[in-house]
Amino acid sequence: MSLFANAVGRKVLMGATGLFMLLFVLAHLLGNSSIFAGREALNGYAEHLHALGPLVWIARIVMGTMLAVHLFFGIILTMENSDANPEKYAVNKMLKATFYSQTMIWTGLLILGFLVFHLAQFTLRITPDITAEAAANKPGDVFSMVVNSFRYFAIAGVYVGAMVALFCHLNHGIQSIFQSLGLSNKCTQPKVTSFGKVLATLLLLGYCAIPVAIITGILTK
Repeated sequence: MSLFANAVGRKVLMGATGLFMLLFVLAHLLGNSSIFAGREALNGYAEHLHALGPLVWIARIVMGTMLAVHLFFGIILTMENSDANPEKYAVNKMLKATFYSQTMIWTGLLILGFLVFHLAQFTLRITPDITAEAAANKPGDVFSMVVNSFRYFAIAGVYVGAMVALFCHLNHGIQSIFQSLGLSNKCTQPKVTSFGKVLATLLLLGYCAIPVAIITGILTK
């Protein structure tokens, strides 16, 4: 309970849940990137996940719990920082803050909204772009489902926009993970910051490559 009782403990929870979700984002990209290996590769990946049955839902529950904890304490810490000595905080904020750190709460909420849409689209399959056949047959031909969906400019745009929000969040978030967990110091922080920027950029390019490749016709049915 001491983790909940003080700001340091809450930051540790933020760092731990952030690290967990970062690893998930990396693993998710690796799985999704199988689309570039063709229909059989992506459909095989989907079949493998589907065969895990309850384990997938357990993973989703764990991820949802991590996300809820991260969001809750992110809001709490943002409010605490704003309320603690506002004048001094305002000066420090101008001197030290970056666009990415100042917008963490907003990019986080954008990502949350996107996750709701993403689950509705490819997990629940209830969005208008999903055909009745794809909704009834799970996992089915996931390759065709993804390609058909990303042929809509609006949907491709939503995904690219969400990945930009993720890039902004991770640009500051990755270095915050190391700081919160005590894995960096004044000497190593510049390298950690550079690593975070590079990793955030690679994730942005990796995730955006899929809708861009489809909308431009590089990936087709």
